[in-house]
Order: sequence, then C-alpha cells, then structure tokens
Amino acid sequence: MKMRLEAKNVSCGYAAKTVISGISLALNQGESLCILGPNGIGKTTFFKTILGFLALQSGQILLDGEDIHRWSRRKLAAKVGYVPQAHNPPFPFKVLDVVTMGRTAHLSFFSSPSQKDKEIAEEALCTLGITHLKDRIYTQISGGERQLVLIARALAQQPAFLIMDEPTANLDFGNQIRVLNQINKLVQQANLGVIMTTHFPNHAFYCASKVAVLGRDKMFTVGTADEVITESYLKAVYGVDVQIVDVGKRDNSLKVCVPVAANCG
Repeated sequence: MKMRLEAKNVSCGYAAKTVISGISLALNQGESLCILGPNGIGKTTFFKTILGFLALQSGQILLDGEDIHRWSRRKLAAKVGYVPQAHNPPFPFKVLDVVTMGRTAHLSFFSSPSQKDKEIAEEALCTLGITHLKDRIYTQISGGERQLVLIARALAQQPAFLIMDEPTANLDFGNQIRVLNQINKLVQQANLGVIMTTHFPNHAFYCASKVAVLGRDKMFTVGTADEVITESYLKAVYGVDVQIVDVGKRDNSLKVCVPVAANCG
C-alpha cells in the first residue's frame, strides 16, 4: 500500500516571523512534486519544517494520517530522506562510508553499521550506477558524482519519500540531466515519493508529476506542470517574457520554456 504525505494549511517561518502560509498539498509514493518560486520565497523554510528542523507555526504535516511533528527524529528519518544542495564532510571519507551514514536512523545508540547495513549502502550505489566510486574519497570526486552520492546516502535510509533541495544546483548540463534521469527512475521504478525544488521550469516539465508554484504575493498553486507553469506566471514571478513550446514527438510530448528576445530597436 502506498504511503501519502500531506501538508494541511501549513504556516512556517522563524520564531514570530511567518515566511509562508496557507500551504496545502499531498503526494503519494511513486509521484514527484517540483516546487518553483523565486529566491527568498520560503521553499527551503518549508523543507526544514517538514524535516522537523523548524517548528510548525500552524497546520499539520501528516504521513499516512499521522502528525510527523510528534515523531522522534529517528522515526522520521526512517521514512523521509533528505538530499541537501551540498555536503562538505570534515574528514575525507570514502564514498561507501558516506553512503553507509544513511543507515544511522536504523541503528541503535553506540552501535556500528553491520554487514547488512553495508550491503544496503552498496545496493544504493548500484541503483544509481556509481558502484565504481565506492572506494574513492568523497571530497575528490566531481560535483555531479557528489550529488549522486548524496542521493545514494538518502536511499540507504530506505525511506518512502525523498526531499531534495535544488538537486541540480551548481551542476553542468550533462550532470543535471543525469541527476534528473535518476530522479525519474527512483519515482517510476523504486516507488519513491520525491519533493524537489528547482529554479528551472524545464526541469519540472521533464520529471514532475505535480508542480507547486509560489509567488511573492503569497500566491500558491498546485497542479500539473501544464496547468501551473504558464507564460503569465513566469512573467509575473521572474519578470521575463518566455514562450512555452512543445518539442516532443507525438508519443513523447515535452514542453520547454524559450526566452523571447528583447526588442532593442
């Protein structure tokens, strides 16, 4: 049975300052949700609230009907994995050691990873096609490889949902596509629910089952990419003129945003 993650009329922020409010959305395992919005709008604040790093100001965040803010950090980590934008460990760990750290939520206090935990970590590397990196030093591999390692670490938690904060940030074009392809694979084949943020509408068209868009006027809309990523929305939020065009084939439709050249004359 698929699990369901829900936010019901959520408000979140820092101390007495509310950053975003009135957020309601739902996501099942096997679906992906992409959150779009300008810098400073509250996307990361929302993520930190789901993960329990920030106290919920109002509303509820439920996992299969249970309020996750009543859960222990360990119980939540067993169900929800987190992939940050970057990770700089204080010591030069091997890649396999970094991924094995994802098993922490399943270990008792003062215990060390078992052989089974290491096998699960290796399986996560295999799922992402990066087993060849397992004995490399994490700080000595490329940015794209590091991002895949962070995803593998989250997979080693064996969660039902992954929260990914701009997973393609600071990656070149090739590595962006590789990471997006892996996200599609995890959703479609591993039955994970994925919530990710991005600044690129094309990424949402490419890999999102649902899209949530935020605006500075407290606008919040959830729907399919076709429904909510419109030329008028992009103009209102980002102040740029674009056209949305279909570049896919008949059996594989894909929309992209194309900038409209400014008239300098």
